[in-house]
Amino acid sequence: MTNHPADPAVLIRGLVKRYGEKTAVAGLDLDVRSGGVTAVLGPNGAGKTTTVETCEGYRRPDAGTVRVLGLDPVADAARLRPRVGVMLQSGGVYSGARAEEMLRHMSKLYAHPLELGPLIERLGLEGCGRTPYRRLSGGQQQRLSLAMAVVGRPELVFLDEPTAGLDPQARRATWQLVRELRADGVTVVLTTHHMDEAEQLADDVAIVDRGKVIARGTPEELCRGGAENTLRFTGRPGLDLAALLKALPHGCTALEPHPGGYRITGDVGPQLLATVTSWCAQHGVMPDSISVERHTLEDVFLKLTGKELRA
Repeated sequence: MTNHPADPAVLIRGLVKRYGEKTAVAGLDLDVRSGGVTAVLGPNGAGKTTTVETCEGYRRPDAGTVRVLGLDPVADAARLRPRVGVMLQSGGVYSGARAEEMLRHMSKLYAHPLELGPLIERLGLEGCGRTPYRRLSGGQQQRLSLAMAVVGRPELVFLDEPTAGLDPQARRATWQLVRELRADGVTVVLTTHHMDEAEQLADDVAIVDRGKVIARGTPEELCRGGAENTLRFTGRPGLDLAALLKALPHGCTALEPHPGGYRITGDVGPQLLATVTSWCAQHGVMPDSISVERHTLEDVFLKLTGKELRA
């Protein structure tokens, strides 16, 4: 079966996975759009790792349907393997194998692999080709695992914490590689504990908690709709906040936390900004400064789950 470009690269319906009496995934639904980067976020124990491992064919569902590039990741594993790249957070590499030896072995499993030289240089692996995997630093192991995941020119790649333990330069190089994969039409499913990484790279974000997807959208949609934003301005003290509040859209609040410093919370957008500046003009108020504080993806995540995202 060939996956049509308009079809989801990954389709999950009603996924259930239990470990004994513990339900790790509880009827989860998720579509991953072809050709984009989807970040799957969730606190530890939320079910995201089990979900991704089921898509990779490492776990068999207890209930529900999982299709990857239109195929069953367990029953059709042999057909999927040449089309999918997998980067595990740890493991998957023989501890005694040399880095370049392992990468060359992986490249020979595919019909049209990437050129190794440019890939090795891009990921900063030039100086460790003859070093056994177990003697590589944590960051070098991560970069080698990433190289092994993409060397076969996959249609779909699963990246589990791809920048964990990397220095800032290597992290930026990894981000650029992910962007290039997307530009080449590769679908990327990314799990990460770095919210800025999800904001920078993801076209779509799925937040998982208690075994289900509890929020879905672009980073911009989630940040705009998942939490109130704040507009601040400074002016003369003692403005009539009751009058200002009447001019604002329903659901906004207006406070003067300190003399001459004003804070408005609500659905902060162009219309609200225009309303505030118009109200100031009508009342002879010349703001000394106006600023908008937009909530981050981390703010939204904390509000939805009540938990910090920790590695």
